[in-house]
Amino acid sequence: MRNIKLILEYDGTNFLGWQIQPNGRTVQREIEQSLKQLFQEDIRVHSAGRTDAGVHALGQVVNFRVEKQIPLFSIQRALNSLLPEEIRVLAVEETTTDFDARYSAVKRHYRYLISLVPTAINRLYCWYVAQPLDLNLMNECAQLIIGEHDFKSFCQTGAKVKNYQCKVEKAGWYAEGKRLIFDIVANRFLHNMVRILVGTMVEVGTTRLTVAEFAKILANRDRTQAGPTAPARGLFLVQVFYNNA
Repeated sequence: MRNIKLILEYDGTNFLGWQIQPNGRTVQREIEQSLKQLFQEDIRVHSAGRTDAGVHALGQVVNFRVEKQIPLFSIQRALNSLLPEEIRVLAVEETTTDFDARYSAVKRHYRYLISLVPTAINRLYCWYVAQPLDLNLMNECAQLIIGEHDFKSFCQTGAKVKNYQCKVEKAGWYAEGKRLIFDIVANRFLHNMVRILVGTMVEVGTTRLTVAEFAKILANRDRTQAGPTAPARGLFLVQVFYNNA
């Protein structure tokens, strides 16, 4: 049995997220339908992360198992001809039998984009914030989350999770033209964690909250104290890391 790894890029605008839903268009459904056409059998794919509706990916990783001996370059070419234009297969490789896109991952990199000016072309790929933002204050908040912390305050209420501990390796904001970019790398992420962090840091950037209040929100483990959830359209899954890569 072959274990095939795909690296995907997709525009999440018109999808209800990654995971198959009873009714609606999802990235997983499109991938599995295309694989069925190619291999003439039902194939279940496993992803490194279940992106929500409207969230994009520059480097989503999935794997699936199959017997048929179709060459790797032919798999990539065929899938890119079968899939809608919003989804592209960037790379295909045959990996070890024990590889699992989700459970073999050691860390993930997400990016969030904020536009400081209204934009027509990029409106589906960023959050336009009209108020002035203090980048230094937002970076002070980012420094506070580096390391291992309980992120319950930044997890969607009602999420089915027992462990709220995440280890953040990198977090920071930088300016690029009329955009602010937030990069975060961690071993795991809770549901809506990045978007709630961004929404709360924007509250600090507009001085509606202080850095000290942000620190208390992190410590208090209470979602109701944190800021709003930033829109999905500004979030990108950039890369997934594994021990052998």
